[in-house]
Amino acid sequence: MYQFFTDNAFGIVLLTIGQCLLILVPLLVALAFLLYADRKVWAAVQLRRGPNVVGTFGLLQSFADFLKYIVKEVVVPAGADRFVFFLAPVLSFTLAVIAWAAIPFDEGWVLADINVAILYIFAVSSLEVYGVIMGGWASNSKYPFLGSLRSAAQMISYEVSIGLIIVGVIISTGSLNLTHIVLAQDTGWGILGWYWLPHFPMLFLFFISALAETNRPPFDLPEAESELVAGYQVEYSSTPFLLFMIGEYVAMVLMCALVSLLFLGGWLSPIPGLPDGILWMVLKILFCFFIFAMVKAIVPRFRYDQLMRLGWKVFLPMSLAWVVLVAFLAKFEVLGSFWARWAGA
Repeated sequence: MYQFFTDNAFGIVLLTIGQCLLILVPLLVALAFLLYADRKVWAAVQLRRGPNVVGTFGLLQSFADFLKYIVKEVVVPAGADRFVFFLAPVLSFTLAVIAWAAIPFDEGWVLADINVAILYIFAVSSLEVYGVIMGGWASNSKYPFLGSLRSAAQMISYEVSIGLIIVGVIISTGSLNLTHIVLAQDTGWGILGWYWLPHFPMLFLFFISALAETNRPPFDLPEAESELVAGYQVEYSSTPFLLFMIGEYVAMVLMCALVSLLFLGGWLSPIPGLPDGILWMVLKILFCFFIFAMVKAIVPRFRYDQLMRLGWKVFLPMSLAWVVLVAFLAKFEVLGSFWARWAGA
């Protein structure tokens, strides 16, 4: 049986499909409950009940919404490019999902343990903007098109900051492999050995940039209801809209996973002596998602000029200066291996 899955081409294909489903199915099921949690947090901040009818405590509300989107009629605007119109949401969903191939949940628990995992994820996430642009352009309407242009400018602006922040972590580790980045944080000091401490300012910049990258409030300018009537998604309904929405949430959870891996030790235990494992990784992702939900509930929306000014005039210079500073601190091993985790490798 072992040789069938390692030497036989058909067996290798079956094994790969099984591994993909092992990641995709739990991710999509968890996404339904994360959407429920997002609504509940928002409702709690506003002193409302939130979903509480479908299922016990409203736990099945997300599944009811998914079913509603699937059975609704698909409406295509007159004059729209039908092929591109339907390709856009599929592309957004697919690119958001395949980025998870390089995310390790525990040591050895990764679909593709590639040495350029950071580069792979950054490249795939950068391509997601094409789905948004294609959706806005193919809708044959000025409001979706303006929303897609806003989204493109926003995502590109904050990808630059995210890339430079990650470069600082790469300098400290000396590797683009996410597993190596997590293991470099295993210093025996528990939570005090994770990268949130040596790269403390960049943790906040990365988190805020992740909000803007995934079009989450207060940076949901492409979907500004008061100006663009929901932006690039306005002409979409039924399953195509569902794919856009799921792709956005999958990308958001991916950012939570990256925060956990790059700054919060991934699957490492926060307390020395406690066993490491996938449970810690899941808890950290849930914690980051809770912060995402709280920001959505309590922070007012930015104006578009404020959003672009923050990205280009604040975050870009700060992240670039941090790269230079970390390179200096790592090169001369200031405080030993505090910034130079590759020194003992």
